[in-house]
Amino acid sequence: MGVNGVTEVTNNIATTYASTVNPNSVEEKKKDDEVKVKQEAAAVYEKSDEKTSSVSSKEADRTKIIQQLKADDAIRQQQLLDIVNKMMGKQAKSYGIANSDNPDDSIWSFLAKGDFTVDAATKAQAQADIAEDGYWGVKQTSDRILDFAKALAGDDPDQLEKMRSAFEKGFAQAEKTWGGKLPDISQQTYEAVMKGFDELTGKTVTE
Repeated sequence: MGVNGVTEVTNNIATTYASTVNPNSVEEKKKDDEVKVKQEAAAVYEKSDEKTSSVSSKEADRTKIIQQLKADDAIRQQQLLDIVNKMMGKQAKSYGIANSDNPDDSIWSFLAKGDFTVDAATKAQAQADIAEDGYWGVKQTSDRILDFAKALAGDDPDQLEKMRSAFEKGFAQAEKTWGGKLPDISQQTYEAVMKGFDELTGKTVTE
């Protein structure tokens, strides 16, 4: 075989190899790369979904907690308002019984008689109750209100101010229930409680 024959055979082999082996390898590699890119894109997309879902869940939990805290706060304020209304009413009633012979306090005597017969023993007990160291006296009544407020608000000044507001509303509600201004003992109790709130919130210094 001559040189031309050898050259022709060699060219045929090279052409056959290039047209069969190499194109297929390149094409397969290209397809593999495309599949890999798509898989990576899908993986990234899934992670993004998981992250978004996690953030949404945290936001929902945070909203739920805030709503619960607001509800608890409203309940605490209402609890103090109710207890103040009841306390001031009972204090006023005891005052009315204790002073049933005083014409200036006839309204309290009248309201008290709606539930009680004011006999000597009842009147004596009421007088003891509203004494300076009595259960319905200024000190014990104001101390109970402040203790209840502290139990609900802790040492948080902002919460204590909310309790102060609840106390004021409760006191006003008690006056409305009783049909007018509460007696002097209740006014003194009001002032004692407000002073106590000032001390608790740092507005005044306790002596």
